[in-house]
Amino acid sequence: MGAYATYNRSAGIMSRRAMGFAATAAFHILLVYGLVTGLARSVVEVIKGPIETKIIEEVKQEDKPPPPPPPKFDKPPPPFVPLPDISITTEAPPAATAITQGTPVVRPAAPPAAPTVAKTIKGRNYQPEYPPSSKRAGEEGTVTLSIYVNEEGKVTEAKVEKSSGFEKLDEAAVKEALRSWKFTPATSGGKPIGVWQNINVRFKIENER
Repeated sequence: MGAYATYNRSAGIMSRRAMGFAATAAFHILLVYGLVTGLARSVVEVIKGPIETKIIEEVKQEDKPPPPPPPKFDKPPPPFVPLPDISITTEAPPAATAITQGTPVVRPAAPPAAPTVAKTIKGRNYQPEYPPSSKRAGEEGTVTLSIYVNEEGKVTEAKVEKSSGFEKLDEAAVKEALRSWKFTPATSGGKPIGVWQNINVRFKIENER
């Protein structure tokens, strides 16, 4: 009796354990199934969510012909330059005559007349006084003077161009020219002018009897 009771007790404990294990396994199976089933439904619902579609119509551009190319010029047009105002005066043609006029002859202008020289005045004495000392010493000779005769015919300058060989004779000639000589003035183009010119003065002792 005791052994039988122990066996029954053991069998009962094992039976309860098997049922607990089976219940636990079933619970886990159901849990896993529920999880898998719910997750799959959620994924399907997410995937099957509303899809919004839009149809975009392509706008076709009308084909327009390209604009014509600009005209090409080989050379740029010249700038506009206004013409100057020109006034032309014409003369009436000469009246016809019986004489035909030939080509005019252009004659060269006559050269201006060379200036003249001052001239001694007729009847006027131009001989200087003979120095007495030179005369006593027998000094003779000819002195050439260069004199300036102004527009009035008066000698304003005189100098010895060529000496007579004697100083006193030269001085006597220069002194007389500046003191008393008077000429007809030289002219150029009909007008009196001042000129330089040379004149010879001769000193000679005449034999006195």
